[in-house]
Amino acid sequence: MMRSTLLRSSGRYLASSCSKLRREEEALLTLTMAASPELRMDELPSDPLLHILSYLGFRDLVRCSYVSRRLNDLSKHNPLWKSLCCKHWLLSDADRLQSGVSWYCLFRQYYGDLGRYIQYYPVLKRAWEQLKDFLQQRCPRMIASLKDGASEVELNDIEAQIGCRLPDDYRCSYRIHNGQKLVIPGLMGSMSLSNHYRSEVLLDVETAAGGFQQRKGMRRCLPLTFCFHTGLSQYMALEPAEGRRMFESFYPCPDQTAQDPSAIDMFITGSCFLEWFTTYVHNVVTGEYPIIRDQIFRYVHDKGCVATTGDITVSVSTSFLPELSSVHPPHFFFTYRIRIEMSSSASPEAACQLDSRYWKITTSDGNVEEVQGPGVVGTSHRDTRKTHNMAIKTHNMAIKTHNMAVKRCKTTGDCRCVCLCVC
Repeated sequence: MMRSTLLRSSGRYLASSCSKLRREEEALLTLTMAASPELRMDELPSDPLLHILSYLGFRDLVRCSYVSRRLNDLSKHNPLWKSLCCKHWLLSDADRLQSGVSWYCLFRQYYGDLGRYIQYYPVLKRAWEQLKDFLQQRCPRMIASLKDGASEVELNDIEAQIGCRLPDDYRCSYRIHNGQKLVIPGLMGSMSLSNHYRSEVLLDVETAAGGFQQRKGMRRCLPLTFCFHTGLSQYMALEPAEGRRMFESFYPCPDQTAQDPSAIDMFITGSCFLEWFTTYVHNVVTGEYPIIRDQIFRYVHDKGCVATTGDITVSVSTSFLPELSSVHPPHFFFTYRIRIEMSSSASPEAACQLDSRYWKITTSDGNVEEVQGPGVVGTSHRDTRKTHNMAIKTHNMAIKTHNMAVKRCKTTGDCRCVCLCVC
């Protein structure tokens, strides 16, 4: 009995001691966990860590390389820099193989040379490549006229020569191609009439600097283009002076109503070089501008101005001629092009002829003028299925508006033409 009581007392003591030990162990474990540091990102396994790093831009990736030795090693992982090279420099595997260095080293090389232009380079490089691919197929003569890119030293020397800073988007484009040789046809578009021809060359930076303007009315303006036949140039304002905004491009237009010969109006063509150049390239490579006799003609086609009757489709495109236009007095000169196409499925005996023209001229104040005229002045053309694609250039027309007497005028004239075909 006594022995049984002793055993029960010993059991309770042992149970109490074990319970106390468990509580002490749990408390110690809790203290240990609270005192231990949180899991560091660079202690993660390599695969998930590389996946996280793949979402970083090049600047954040460089910052991570300074955190620890392990992150420094992982941040140089070749696939990470391959995607960045493709994104910012448009480089391919062939470019990397030709360089003989890793993607990381290749990115550093390009950044060391072109880093200041990284926000513009992929857009402008892609535009140049698209333009050259198009020209190679449609206007191969122009490819030979493109000049190699200028160097940083050359661009810095030009800035020192003219005493003005060149915008980075302009510099970036000229690092890729330094304009074109002074030959015809010009890269920046042509226009041909019966007694008038214009073709604008994209000037190289040295020639442009020679035409830098300091005279009153055109102060701090750099020519972008030049036409040998008309003397016409598009300019870029390098400083906000005389009513111009910095870096916008424009055609200068003398104010013919002012007694001061330095009074200059302008037809604005772009808010900055990047917009000016890439918009033009887009219109070229998408077929918005037609190619005629291996030249780019800057006709704008209104997709709503198309009429189809049976097998015959007639469309019209227009082009603004700033060299024959003025803001003061308000006189805006357009030419238009009529295109007649006959379906290839039409009967071999079918034929059509442009018999008459009818168009509505809408001025900026809402007035509508209706004009009718003969189909063609001079020799009339006859279109058959054999020659089912024909372009007809007609006489020019001057569009006058009466509330455009403003300093800033963008070429937004509305010129619609409806053609009636008699077969």
